[in-house]
Amino acid sequence: MPVVSVSMPAELIDRIDSLADEHGYTGRSELVREGARTLLSEFDDARLEDGALTGTVSVFYDFGTPPVERRVTELRHEYEDVIVSNDHSHVDEYCLDLFVLEGEIEPLSAFVGNLRSVDGVETVDYSLIPLESIDGLE
Repeated sequence: MPVVSVSMPAELIDRIDSLADEHGYTGRSELVREGARTLLSEFDDARLEDGALTGTVSVFYDFGTPPVERRVTELRHEYEDVIVSNDHSHVDEYCLDLFVLEGEIEPLSAFVGNLRSVDGVETVDYSLIPLESIDGLE
């Protein structure tokens, strides 16, 4: 199996090592492989492939980090065609941006991926639902 070198903060490595120990992984490599497989399969849900989707994305980062806030704002403008609404709140010493989205899988997944790649963003969580499944509830 090829070896890949990845840079990450010491705190994240400590959390990975603790999680691996607590859940019986053979080591951090096994846990990182599982995480990579999970991330790659996130948008590989057949229900999400064709048709319009709606959903929410929450972005959590430290308050007072202008480069992070600026990049999140740039992405908000870049993806304004799929963002239905956006709310920015302060929770303790953190910023929380909540986005409501509507569109096809490609721009929605690109938006989530770009948010995740912002250096300084702590967490990006999302939920997507096919609009046709909502229509079926009527």
